[in-house]
Amino acid sequence: MAAARELQARLTKPAGSLGALEELSVRLAGLAGACPPPLPTPAAVAVFAGDHGVHAQAVSGWPQEVTGQMVANFLAGGAVVNAFARQAGASVTVVDVGVATPLPAALRTEAAHPDAGVPDGGVPDAGEPGAGVPGSGAPALVEANVRRGTRDMTVEPALTRDEARAAVETGIQVAERLLDAGAKVLLTGDMGIANTTPAATLIAAFTGCTAEQATGRGTGIDDAMHAHKIAVVRAALDRHAPDPADPLGVLAAVGGLEHAAIAGFILAAAAHRVPVIVDGVIAASGAVAAAAFAPDAVAAMVAGHLSAEPGAAVALTHLGLEPLLDLGMRLGEGSGAVLALPVVAAAVRVLHEVATFDSAGVSEK
Repeated sequence: MAAARELQARLTKPAGSLGALEELSVRLAGLAGACPPPLPTPAAVAVFAGDHGVHAQAVSGWPQEVTGQMVANFLAGGAVVNAFARQAGASVTVVDVGVATPLPAALRTEAAHPDAGVPDGGVPDAGEPGAGVPGSGAPALVEANVRRGTRDMTVEPALTRDEARAAVETGIQVAERLLDAGAKVLLTGDMGIANTTPAATLIAAFTGCTAEQATGRGTGIDDAMHAHKIAVVRAALDRHAPDPADPLGVLAAVGGLEHAAIAGFILAAAAHRVPVIVDGVIAASGAVAAAAFAPDAVAAMVAGHLSAEPGAAVALTHLGLEPLLDLGMRLGEGSGAVLALPVVAAAVRVLHEVATFDSAGVSEK
């Protein structure tokens, strides 16, 4: 990091003129233990999909079966994250970690582990050569369904500790496979109808903020449903009194399978000293869980954008991360993370390619 700061000071530009990009390049040099750090390419997005028992509390205007339908859309290449990933040159891997509706046989490309609920084998093949492999551009599906959606967290714990652990381990394994296949940067994605409700509950549990501060409108709900959603989050917090010192317990009590998997995905990136671009509020809730497991994992996190969901800002402040983009987005899928990818790449490329004052023969101030 010291070498990166010293190099930034010698490049042909006024000191500090690249703003947040300079500090990002320094952070990435520290993460890699090299100056300049590796260019973040190829890039791999993992979209973790799951359903939620709390949907029964009428916290979303969308039917639960949309989760499975969107998984099919991701695999067909028709979602926003697919379009953005094609633009950015990133691969997309979709992970069924907890979808309630069984996926059509035609979509099933890899069986879940019979005991742990985690994927077997290598990076899966979705019917095209290289599907899911970084740089291939072909979406892939990993079937790693731990259970068919969580339980209703307002009535009982959403997951058992073993189920939460299996979901975290799924995220770790998916990350490690993508890294083994050559990915140099990982990006979080998610899909799950009603998943902003457990996300808000997780953020409140880990940061200590109120249900009101953490809870937004998700995919778009009216004032009455928003007030009801806040009450649902508060009820779950009151019922379980989750202890942030026990992150696995928090994930089991009030989390979702995709939230837990994202936490594992982030932990694996940090363990391998590879940057992980965090998307919106679902990813942010997984990120605060990852930080509760291992505080040093924050060093690998790059906040791709500021979601319009209020809990995202609470989570990023808790983590000490500044978002690279603020476009008023609240889609999820990994869309904001993918949009931030060229910014992250540009920050690193400056250290690789910009001349110093000495080498360019430019006079300094």
